[in-house]
Amino acid sequence: MKCDCGKKLLAAVAVFLFKMITGVVLCGGIFSWVYSLAPINVWRPMGPSKRLFVGLFVASLLFVAVYKVVSRAFEGMGTIKKGLLYGLCIWAAGIVPGMIATYIFMTVNTTVVIYWTLSMLVLVPVQGVIVSIILRDADESCCCIKKAA
Repeated sequence: MKCDCGKKLLAAVAVFLFKMITGVVLCGGIFSWVYSLAPINVWRPMGPSKRLFVGLFVASLLFVAVYKVVSRAFEGMGTIKKGLLYGLCIWAAGIVPGMIATYIFMTVNTTVVIYWTLSMLVLVPVQGVIVSIILRDADESCCCIKKAA
């Protein structure tokens, strides 16, 4: 039995890097104008910080861990389709309810909420594909977790 912990970590790092690069390009560049729409008093000062990097990395590890748990439900599908479907499930179950709550309970501009929702409709399935491709040949066993006998 080989251990797939290295592949899991590689997948998490790949998702983390994808999040960082797309965040800089989209939120820090192309679509940065949405953050100047009123009201602007809801934003914390943003810049590179340890909290941002640690939070995104932990979220990436969780994304990979959940994929390993639910990927069995997608047996028989191709790698790309499996990753896209996983990403769409995460988007529908996580992003959409969160964005509805943001719209209802926070004073964030509607355009920003729409931008976040639609951008995640593209980015989260791509993250799913990244994980699916990296873990496609991964063994179910892992030396890091002892299974009950």
